[in-house]
Amino acid sequence: MNPPANSEIRIMKPFEDGYTIMKAILFQPFDLTKWLVIGFAACIAGHFSAGGGFSPPMNWHPPGSTMHSGSNGTGFDIQNHFALFSGLVIGLIVFCLVVGLVLMWVKARGVFVFTDCIVRNRAAIKEPWREFRREGNSLFLFILGLTAVILAIVAVIVAACFLVVSLAHLSRQQRGIALVSVGVLGFCVYICVVVTVGLIGYFMPMVMYRRRCLSMEAFKVVANLVWQDPGAFTLFALFGILLIMGWLMVASVVMCATCCIALLPYVGTVFLLPVFVWLRSFGLLFFRQFGPDCDVWAGAPPIPPPLPPVPAATI
Repeated sequence: MNPPANSEIRIMKPFEDGYTIMKAILFQPFDLTKWLVIGFAACIAGHFSAGGGFSPPMNWHPPGSTMHSGSNGTGFDIQNHFALFSGLVIGLIVFCLVVGLVLMWVKARGVFVFTDCIVRNRAAIKEPWREFRREGNSLFLFILGLTAVILAIVAVIVAACFLVVSLAHLSRQQRGIALVSVGVLGFCVYICVVVTVGLIGYFMPMVMYRRRCLSMEAFKVVANLVWQDPGAFTLFALFGILLIMGWLMVASVVMCATCCIALLPYVGTVFLLPVFVWLRSFGLLFFRQFGPDCDVWAGAPPIPPPLPPVPAATI
């Protein structure tokens, strides 16, 4: 799969057209019910709030949780309640893992729901949730596998650092230099893997939505495109960093203006829905330039005003 012949991949044009699509979906005309439904679709797609996710309570302590190490009955003695304490810790870890997996699964399904709302210019949850069940479950399993791979890479890096520290025949200075070298190299490898996988994973749902394929096929398609035109995707990633910086400033202003109400799940999503729709439309339009198989709007009802044609000129 190659970009259209004699064409250059643009960045700013899809960004501008994404703003036009956002206005057409949310403001032409303005419909509060539609806004709230698409906001819920954005929420389950991972845009939980203005802060980007759920925030745990700060400085929380159980009632009467002043802890003492004595066993005089006035405090909590961890030694005497080790089994109970261990059970609570294990239970908390299991609970967090289950909640994390559920949120990961919902996000894998929700990204197709949110994409469908933008592509078809409609406020729908049930229909796309059911329609893209196969693709969403496949994406969830793929993300789960990638998470395991990344954790394995982290484990190897940590093990390598411990191995360097345990080398007794090296002097303290040599161990320090070796540890820093291994740490820096491992960090660079980790960042490269995370950025590359994150970039490919961002575009995978678009291929799966367009071709109704599973995750491995979509991964191969996107990886092949990145290999063929790394410059375009690098430029997209760099522009994305600028957008993240702008997003942080906008989110901070919104949180201050709403007295941090925008941090609440779904509430913050509704407040900042135009930004989420705009940025997602930008990604869809950017990827659309790589050919008909990457155009999620192919065969979908047109969004008024009509979508601009795929650009064929340089920036």
